[in-house]
Amino acid sequence: MYTAVTYGVRVTVTPSYMEDQSHPDEGRYFFAYTVEITNLNSERVRLRDRYWKIVDGHGRVQEVRGAGVVGQQPVLGPGETFTYTSGCPLDTPDGTMQGSYGMESEGESFRAEIPAFSLDSPYARRSVH
Repeated sequence: MYTAVTYGVRVTVTPSYMEDQSHPDEGRYFFAYTVEITNLNSERVRLRDRYWKIVDGHGRVQEVRGAGVVGQQPVLGPGETFTYTSGCPLDTPDGTMQGSYGMESEGESFRAEIPAFSLDSPYARRSVH
C-alpha cells in the first residue's frame, strides 16, 4: 500500500499482479490497482482530471491524461472517500506508476499527488547492486 497526502486529500494505492489476465510467454503483463481518495478537508472537493506517468521495466515512459477517473468526476464531502479499481498492461514484468489528480475546492484548483508505486510480477528479475 502506498499513500500520499496533498492539500488535505489522501490518496492510497494498492497494486496487484493479475495472473489470469497476463501472458508472460507473449510478453504481456497486466496489473490492477485500487485507489482510495479521502477528503480530509472541511469543505467539499471535486476530482476533475488525472495524470499518470507509467514507466516499464526498460525505462520506457507513457503519460496518460484525461477527465475524471473511471468515467466519473466524484465530489467528496468532508471525511468522504471514493474508491475505484483500474488496470495497466505492460510489456515487461515490472514497472512503476505515479501521477496526480486535478482537484477543485471552493473555486481553487490544486493537484493531489498519486504516490509512486511499484508494479511487480513474479516474473520480474531482482538483483542487488
